[in-house]
Parts: sequence; structure tokens; C-alpha cells
Amino acid sequence: MIHSIGLVEFTSIAQGIECADIMAKTADVNILVAKTTCPGKYIVLVSGDVSSIQQSVNAGIELGAETVVDSFVIPNVHPSILPAISGVSTLKTIKTLGIIETYSVASLIEAADAAVKAGDVEPLILHLAFGIGGKSYTILTGEVASVKAAVEEGSALASAKGLLIRQVVIPRPAKQLIESLL
Repeated sequence: MIHSIGLVEFTSIAQGIECADIMAKTADVNILVAKTTCPGKYIVLVSGDVSSIQQSVNAGIELGAETVVDSFVIPNVHPSILPAISGVSTLKTIKTLGIIETYSVASLIEAADAAVKAGDVEPLILHLAFGIGGKSYTILTGEVASVKAAVEEGSALASAKGLLIRQVVIPRPAKQLIESLL
């Protein structure tokens, strides 16, 4: 089980690939994702122990310099985050929808992690900048009060970075909407 992750997001694909190499060589980390996103950005997501991830992310930030869009190190990532990134959801009941939309992949993953830790909610999906102009969003579900608290917590984190686009809470979503999201 993966407990800690770090990510660096770059405006340059070539620089991102070079940084992925230095990130893997700097510390004992595993590259979970190293790929392009829209619009022509590159992300590198690593796992390992916290100090190795911090060294790796710092190396990527240093080499990436002005091409770095955003980054994070999450020492104790919630177990539901990585499956949601992969699009693997086993949820059967959706009571309320909470949506957080951001300008970067890194800020969205951080916001989603903070949100699921803040309230009794589950991520339905984390959509990471593919085919949506570089934006990212998460959809969370749970009881209304929990979703509101979770969305506020996650949104505050993205807002503090200046990367929050919008937050929305939808109590009792229409059945057709739920079907279109699944």
C-alpha cells in the first residue's frame, strides 16, 4: 500500500521528462505516473518514504525552475485517492455531490486528499487535466453536511495557492446526472 506521494507539474514536456529522470535518480522513489496532460503540460507522480519523496520533488523543482506549475508532497495520502485517480470507483449510493475544480493537477490532488480527510466522504472521480484544457476536478459524495465540510476544506487549500476555479455542492442530484457521471 502506498502511503506517501509527491508530484511536480511542468509547463514543458521536454523539461518534465528530464526532471522525471533526475527525480528518479535523486532518491529511492517509484515513478507512479510520468506523462503529458493538457494543454501540453507534464506531470511526475512519485511514491516512497516521505524524506525520499521530498528530496525527489525538490530536485524536480530545482531542475524544472520556471517551468514548474505546481507541486506537493503528501506524507499520508488517503487510501481512496489513488484509486479515484485511476477511475476505479465501487460506489453504489450517491447522496450528495461535491465538486472542486482547479487549474492544476497538483492542487486538485492535494484538495481531494484534504477533503476526504476532513469529512466522511468518498471520491467518485479525480479527473486530471486530460481533454479539459489543463483543468482538473474531483467529485466527492456522502451526506450533505460532510460533503459541504469536505469541499470547503479542499477548496481552501486550492484557493490558498490561487488555483481554485469553482466549488459546488449538489444535494440530492438528479438520477440522470448521476448516470451521466458514472
